[in-house]
Amino acid sequence: MVLIIKEPIPLPAVAIFIIISQIYSNVDSVDGIAKSFMSDAVFFIMGSLMLAVVIIRQGWDSRIALGILKITGNKTSNIALGFLSISALLSSFIGEHTVAAIMLPIGMSLIRFTSSDLSQIKGLSATILFSIAYGCLIGSVGTPSGGGRNVIMINYLNQSDVSISYFEWMVRTYPFILLQIPIVNWVIIRTFKPEYKILDSSIRKLVIKVARSKSMTGRNTLTVLIFFLIVLGWVFLSEQFGLGTIALSGVFIYLIGGFVKWSDLNKNTHWGVIILFGSTISLGTSIRLTGAATWLSDKILYGLGDVISTVPIVSDILVIFMTTVMSNVLSSSATVAVLGPVTLNLVPEMLDVGLLTAMSSAFSYFTAVAAPACTIVYSSGMVKASDFLKIGLRVGFVSIILLIFYVNVYWPLIN
Repeated sequence: MVLIIKEPIPLPAVAIFIIISQIYSNVDSVDGIAKSFMSDAVFFIMGSLMLAVVIIRQGWDSRIALGILKITGNKTSNIALGFLSISALLSSFIGEHTVAAIMLPIGMSLIRFTSSDLSQIKGLSATILFSIAYGCLIGSVGTPSGGGRNVIMINYLNQSDVSISYFEWMVRTYPFILLQIPIVNWVIIRTFKPEYKILDSSIRKLVIKVARSKSMTGRNTLTVLIFFLIVLGWVFLSEQFGLGTIALSGVFIYLIGGFVKWSDLNKNTHWGVIILFGSTISLGTSIRLTGAATWLSDKILYGLGDVISTVPIVSDILVIFMTTVMSNVLSSSATVAVLGPVTLNLVPEMLDVGLLTAMSSAFSYFTAVAAPACTIVYSSGMVKASDFLKIGLRVGFVSIILLIFYVNVYWPLIN
């Protein structure tokens, strides 16, 4: 954990250290560690990162921005809501880091078209960029394919003989996204108070940019159709073939169809992320198999067992608090990988507590390095690190209260 927080060496090196230290410590055999590292969850992350490269190479970013603005109009608050909503919608299917990478240049273009002096539009910049970052985080819990944390949790649930389909996950989580979107939009607008309430000139400049770009061809449209089929595969075939296999099948189709070159995938796919992701899964599996997760949950139950059994909401608060704190120190995937085996042993309702852990791990609002979406937005140079704490505390508090209310009101209705 110290290596991940301080990052004295590159994170992929930390990932390699996690793997080899488990072997040298005799946690498991070499084959056992390798098996826990290379799972369908890793295939999925690999495939989703490659799919992101294809989408960007096909030039859909400016057109998506213009499509958003056609729906929202020129009012700043509505534009922010549009960015937040589309980021949430997309990230629920293709992952937060992917959507953030796609949406950031769109948001930056709109900001730069508003004023060349960024010091005069700090509020507007923060409003647009945090709408993207937090939209990605909000939507990432909507489906199993929304983020690595979700796949990791499904993996742990499957190891405990608890299954959940793609559609059932959506039924349990998506209403929470729809609740969060307008509330978070209101909090962002109230916090940063954008300098311009109307963005007429910015929209006109964006229209000109799209008009001057290359026309969309049948192959561009076919790219979207193939991606739509991949999403359908995730929804209806994931339990049979796995999310990772379906994602890689889509990549294979794009390669043989000439939609993307392998050199582009090799150059733009973040291989270090894949290694880090696999190592955190392996670490979490070892925590579970060695009994460390049971030991820690027993310690928690020893101290709070009576309260948890008599007041069930206490377990919800405990899980949300632990997960939120750790997800702002580690990545959300690492948090679920480490805490998942622990929280699943707290209460008998494994499915509920597993989903609660995955959902609250998305509350990585407080720092610029807590989540890939936040880091990507921070890299723009248009927001300060202190801005994350300023808005993060407010959005985090609202999200925690809303989630406690949601799981204790909505879930009993559908169980």
